[in-house]
Amino acid sequence: MTNSLNDIRHAKSMIFIGSNAPEAHPISMQHILYAKEKNNAPIIVVDPRRTKLAAKGTDYVRIRPGTDAAFMLGLINAIVTNGWEDKEFIRTRVSGYEEMVAVAKDYTPEEVENITGIPASETLRIAELLANNRPTSLTWCMGGTQHHIGSSITRTFCILQLVLGNMGKSGGGTNIFRGHDNVQGATDMGILADTLPAYYGLAEGSWKHWCKVWDVDYEWIAGRFKSKEDMSKPGFTLARWYEGVLGEEKIYQDTPIKALVQWGCGSNSNSQYTRVKRAYDKLDLLVIVDPFPTMAAVACETDNVYLLPSASQYETSGSVSSTSRQIQWRNKVVDPVHNCKDDYQIMELLVKKLGFAEPFYKNIKQLPEDITRELGKGSLTIGYNGQTPERIKLHMENWHTFDVDTLQAIGGPCDGEYYGLPWPCWTEEHPGTPILYDVSKSVAKGGLPFRNRFGDEMKYEASGRVENQLAAKGVCNPGSEVEGGYSEFKDVVPGTNWKTDLSQKTIKDAIARGMAPFGNARARCVVWNFPDQVPIHREPLHTPRPDLIAKYPTFKDKPDHFRVDTRFESEQKPDLVKEFPYVITTGRMVEHMGAGAETRSNQYLAELQPEMYAEINPRLANDLGIRDGSMMTVESPEGAKITVKAFHTERVDEKTIFLPYHFAGILQGKSYADKYPEGTAPYVVGEVGNAVTNYGYDIITQIQATKDGLCKIAKA
Repeated sequence: MTNSLNDIRHAKSMIFIGSNAPEAHPISMQHILYAKEKNNAPIIVVDPRRTKLAAKGTDYVRIRPGTDAAFMLGLINAIVTNGWEDKEFIRTRVSGYEEMVAVAKDYTPEEVENITGIPASETLRIAELLANNRPTSLTWCMGGTQHHIGSSITRTFCILQLVLGNMGKSGGGTNIFRGHDNVQGATDMGILADTLPAYYGLAEGSWKHWCKVWDVDYEWIAGRFKSKEDMSKPGFTLARWYEGVLGEEKIYQDTPIKALVQWGCGSNSNSQYTRVKRAYDKLDLLVIVDPFPTMAAVACETDNVYLLPSASQYETSGSVSSTSRQIQWRNKVVDPVHNCKDDYQIMELLVKKLGFAEPFYKNIKQLPEDITRELGKGSLTIGYNGQTPERIKLHMENWHTFDVDTLQAIGGPCDGEYYGLPWPCWTEEHPGTPILYDVSKSVAKGGLPFRNRFGDEMKYEASGRVENQLAAKGVCNPGSEVEGGYSEFKDVVPGTNWKTDLSQKTIKDAIARGMAPFGNARARCVVWNFPDQVPIHREPLHTPRPDLIAKYPTFKDKPDHFRVDTRFESEQKPDLVKEFPYVITTGRMVEHMGAGAETRSNQYLAELQPEMYAEINPRLANDLGIRDGSMMTVESPEGAKITVKAFHTERVDEKTIFLPYHFAGILQGKSYADKYPEGTAPYVVGEVGNAVTNYGYDIITQIQATKDGLCKIAKA
């Protein structure tokens, strides 16, 4: 997230794509509505459903699921064709623009209409609306990411903002709202399958860096793995861990997964949940760490499940990162109840049993403060090094001194600092970076250029054109010794760079010279290490428009994709729509959160939303004889079938079925309510919506494609 929730107050227009803020991120609405009312800023909502956000919006664009990239490229084409692009921003701060425009020119308004269902006149109108109301704040959520080309879709969002010159501007930026407490912080700390903390990756140099931070011997760490090759190989993702258990797909490791620990994980968030359930039943050991028994705890029908009751957020303390990159300190309100333990205690007991508590806790004397210090010491790539526990706590104690519009403290002990010291916060004197890529203020005061990560020069394959990747002359933060682009800093301490110099002399030297440690470069439209160097539209794997497959085919199948083969071309079956003619998509509701284990165990929220349901257009429902409030079946191409209550609504069109994904406790008609430990069953149980979401995974991240599958429905 380049800006912050509060900074949306400065937007002159807002566009939300696959984002339903009133239900998924209700706190953000105070800032969204402020911009609408005070700035007369249009709220443009692009979504397959007419959501609650659309009800508050000024402009609603109904889009066919999975076609977001085509619409974005159509907007870019319209903007460039009409000369509405920010020419100076592009000239000085963007690379690969010519190559991107050459691709976007094929996405005429008429072709966009053919792909997305959005009238050509609407594409032109929205493009002009954005051009005339800058800066624009662009927001996306899982509606933009959970597709097999989610990585391409989100890139088109960023490119649109570059073309309009909205990056690095207050009221602009690309803003990805996080759906749970500390999702940003957890991601920053390396919970992904292909990286160590702070996005260092898994290369040998990355391991050696963190071994220095942890003060452990690299060879000892390497000895914990079967081989160094295995040490640097991405693991299974959360989306497909079960493939490593089932063995139904080829896996790229010697043995299947036999034991699983799920820590704060709502299992029914996984797509193809019937396969997930089969994997649970095949495990030798399943350990669940959670304040509430989850669906996994009751769905696993073998005697191999251990529940470790963890404390809630009110029963522990420590640092968390908000969606706006702000670090906050959570204070314990009460001691854990019953026999619950907080996460730190559970981890300590676990590593003691496993026999490596001494190296694990070598630098941890004061919990949880020393954990924050250790992570900050090593997380130089994203600038976590300036947010000490003492500084974070001071912000919490003096939140009233921060301006609601700028998030900067006015007087008081935090004077001049930005609330939560949003990363990067380079030193213990740095105020934090409220807006990424803002060259209007000095780096020492929270400004930042684009990062130099991919060398100083690029030769494009198709044209042979060579382009400088550094920012143009004159583009720099105030006070910079170099008045233009420059490479990242290294060898201030011999043999290190700004990412590996634990003394932080490199970072401090850069700041003292008015420069960013990671250089001053251009944002790139061409990513030469991605399958699609310039993002394009590709038809969903299970598409309702098989006539478009020839022109917009998916990728070739990808072997050894996070240790398992992933089907693309072989999964895109043109005839599938004949048997499964309706599009299925999933999403959130405001009364429940995530997998729902917590909120469905709250009697007040349970009263507000007590039943699982499917949204269906009244015309479609009546054609099929499905009355409002009656039961209907939803079946996936993978063979899963659920029975849920029909909810007639024109929020969805006549071809789309919407399911919330918060419900669990029932799977394909079988109730597991009696399997919960005594007194812990949630007030509400319901069919798992993700049982009928389809096969499909992103080509880069392997995120599951739950927003654009196919299904068939019938009266129950």
